[in-house]
Amino acid sequence: MSTTLTQLRAEDLHHEVLRPRSWKLPIALTVFTLVSLAGFCFTTPAGATSRVAIATGNSWLGTLIWSLPSQSALVVLTVIMAALAGAGWWASLRRVTRVGIVKIGSWTSVVFGICFVSAFLVWAVAGRGSVLQFTSLLSGALFLSVPLVFGAMAGTVCEHVGVINVSIEGQLLAGAFMAAVVGSLSRNPWIGLLTAPLAGAVIGALLALFAVRYWVDHIIVGVVLNVLVTGLTSYLFSTVLTHNTAVFSSTVRLPTWKIPLLSQIPVIGPVLFVQNVLVYVMYVVVILLQVLLFRSRWGLRLRACGEHPRAADTLGVKVNRTRVLNTILGGAIAGLGGAYFTIAHGLAFGKQMTAGRGYIALAAMILGGWKPKGALVAALLFGFADNLQNALGVVGVQVPSQFMLMAPYLVTIFAVAGLVGKVRAPAMEGKPYKG
Repeated sequence: MSTTLTQLRAEDLHHEVLRPRSWKLPIALTVFTLVSLAGFCFTTPAGATSRVAIATGNSWLGTLIWSLPSQSALVVLTVIMAALAGAGWWASLRRVTRVGIVKIGSWTSVVFGICFVSAFLVWAVAGRGSVLQFTSLLSGALFLSVPLVFGAMAGTVCEHVGVINVSIEGQLLAGAFMAAVVGSLSRNPWIGLLTAPLAGAVIGALLALFAVRYWVDHIIVGVVLNVLVTGLTSYLFSTVLTHNTAVFSSTVRLPTWKIPLLSQIPVIGPVLFVQNVLVYVMYVVVILLQVLLFRSRWGLRLRACGEHPRAADTLGVKVNRTRVLNTILGGAIAGLGGAYFTIAHGLAFGKQMTAGRGYIALAAMILGGWKPKGALVAALLFGFADNLQNALGVVGVQVPSQFMLMAPYLVTIFAVAGLVGKVRAPAMEGKPYKG
């Protein structure tokens, strides 16, 4: 009997790990491995060194500078990438999705990406004599990803409840405008920060009104709201702010807070704990949403409205009211992220200053699989790519700006196409409930 049970369990486990063969991931990893070999290893001068600072003077270790032999480091990283590509081929041939608790596709992609980016950085600074400030690179990447994280969190809340939020761009822009104007009028950035989510909530309320109450197509409503906010803020900027700069468009800035002890941790201390309050609020929002969405009664009801609203209604959940309230909540979260563009930087409001970040946040949400922690990682990827061009410019590396700007979008296209696994949207998103 025990032998039969053991065989059955082994067969069940075997069927659990099998999957249809997919060659997307191993092919992609192989191509990038060849890029590293031909583009980095073979073009790096022999005897060149790459200098990277891995800490700052603010930490108790002081500044640590590593001088790496460029070719040797590139060979090691490329060999690791080749091994990961081989693991991808093996997993596809054997139709294996995981080994133990490790998901092969996800972890292979993450480790491979770290190795490839590291190889690029080593190659970029090889033989230049300048030092790449790795801690500053990460700190800047985190700061640049702030509006993307807030926008992705807004999209996550709205789409889990069944509303497609394409109006993130308008919510970010409205939050930036309100934070700048109110902060300037009051000469207090904190008041501006508190009013930013109100502006986003108003746009969220308009989205809920037309999408939930009148059953208008969610994507059309979102695009129209983006155009409305862009036109309205541009008009007010040209007619009111420009002619009354001292009153409506003076610069106020949130202070930078250094968390005692935590800010002294090497590498991660200056990155995570020497930021302004908006970044710390971002930490709280991501953690709360990750826990509440999947570990609370509120999150269960919210997700039920996006997955199976009829069943939720049967259990007493007021589906449309839940959709309206949480769409407004999502707008408020995005509006809070809009404060990044003005009072977080100490900048006055400018026309269309969000520059399409709302759409990037939407892509980050999809890439993250409609989960807060996944969207956070995806947003950090975009922030890292944005800051990489600045960091390389400081050390004298001239990389075409067009390449640096398109790199994260290419990564997103590949990832959403299925290189890092399948993602599924809530089943009833964008569909009205007529119960």
